[in-house]
Amino acid sequence: MKLRHSVLLIFLILVIDQFSKVYVKTNFLYEEHVDVFSWFKIYFIENEGMAWGTVIPGEYGKLFLTVFRLFAIVGIGYWLVKSIEKHKSKFLLIAISLIFAGALGNIIDSVFYGVMFNDSHYHLATFFPKDHYETWFHGRVVDMFYFPIWEGNLPSWIPFYGGNEFRFFNAIFNVADFAISVGVGILIVFNKRAFAPSHFEQTVTISNKIEEVKEEETV
Repeated sequence: MKLRHSVLLIFLILVIDQFSKVYVKTNFLYEEHVDVFSWFKIYFIENEGMAWGTVIPGEYGKLFLTVFRLFAIVGIGYWLVKSIEKHKSKFLLIAISLIFAGALGNIIDSVFYGVMFNDSHYHLATFFPKDHYETWFHGRVVDMFYFPIWEGNLPSWIPFYGGNEFRFFNAIFNVADFAISVGVGILIVFNKRAFAPSHFEQTVTISNKIEEVKEEETV
């Protein structure tokens, strides 16, 4: 897998991710939803912080999170380039590309959306308004995919949660989140294939051993 293939994959994911976010942001009021099926809804919310709605407290919590994401994306990009140079497996390269695209997609929201849009409560958001809802690096991540496949009370015999109301699947996510999850899933499920030494690395290792043997014979 070459660099241009990874770039193309990342670009396609970003286009789909940003198109879906902008469409929902400019066509839905906050918490408005549309039932596609009984178990699948387009449900517009905005994520203030990290995954699952976690928020870093404090005045500079959001700024810290965004800056951290920027440093993380640089590290992921470096990992991808080095893995391509070493001819790593397609499993690893696809996984890193998905994680990179997903992280970058949510970074775009965090960095730009605060000044690109106004608030979505009580009216539809518009592009680059005078009354934008936040400043640079303080944007909220747009989420919209919701799969409440099952909802009800759990049997009383289940430890800890028995008798309580339960909903599966409760998280609301976006294309970027999905890309990150798939990428991480590939690394977990196909761990041995993803991190197996490439043919290039094996050839280099063999060449180094041959050189070592020759040096020993010379001595």
